[in-house]
Amino acid sequence: MSARPRALTPAELEHFPLPPVEEADKNAHGRLLLVAGSRETPGSAAIAATAALRSGCGKVTIATVEGVAPHVALAVPEARVLHLPQARDGGFARAAVREITNVAPDYDAVVAGPGMQENRVCSRMAATLLGLGLARLVLDAAMLHALSPHDDKARDAAMPILLPNDAEMESLVGAEPGGNGAKALQCGLACAARYDALTLVKGPKSHVVTPDGRAWRYSGGGPGLGISGSGDSLAGILGGLLARGAEPLTALLWAVWLHGEAGAALSSRVGKVGFLAREIPGEVPALLAS
Repeated sequence: MSARPRALTPAELEHFPLPPVEEADKNAHGRLLLVAGSRETPGSAAIAATAALRSGCGKVTIATVEGVAPHVALAVPEARVLHLPQARDGGFARAAVREITNVAPDYDAVVAGPGMQENRVCSRMAATLLGLGLARLVLDAAMLHALSPHDDKARDAAMPILLPNDAEMESLVGAEPGGNGAKALQCGLACAARYDALTLVKGPKSHVVTPDGRAWRYSGGGPGLGISGSGDSLAGILGGLLARGAEPLTALLWAVWLHGEAGAALSSRVGKVGFLAREIPGEVPALLAS
């Protein structure tokens, strides 16, 4: 089934309520494992983790390469940081996969990919995570370039969430979205069907697509969101909502809207361009309360 995309608006989100906020300890507010960062892009892990915390997640653990782990820990003092083996290229070494395999099932949600160095370990890690039966798994960035050989594992998994940009979408389905309209939607539909995954087609007009052909379009946000680290903040928001217990489609729809509306708020206050990705998470709590 392929339907005309529905507009992603506050009225539409009323059909997808988030879990209520209740008085409880940090464990009851969800535990997120964030596999992220590399020697070249350690900030991605910090931005994503901060966004998850700003979304109401109770506990965030950042699994990153050992060379940058102390710096990431200082940047996000609220998070636990795991120091994992590092390869010569500054990304994860093969031994890191085993450590991720051991800890991932202990978390309510897992986000893997922001800021990771592309190397052969990514393919092994993607296949391993898909094989763990995780109910709430998000793959982003380098993990998407590594996913194509494992489409069968993705179909067998519990419907992962994929967050591709144009280049990553080409790796996934062999074609770039190439804009905001019908081609972007068709790429999203093809990706969702091939991997049996909820798929976000990023762009000035973003599309959320399900494997059964349902689709939503978000048209807000503004040009200021086209900056380094913006996608990391989106992945973190999504991970935080998933860890809190939101259903995957609900979490993805809300994350896209929150990310976009945060950008709109910053555009209004700071300027259409020039605000920073690390400023996006700070807008989320007020949007959730509105």
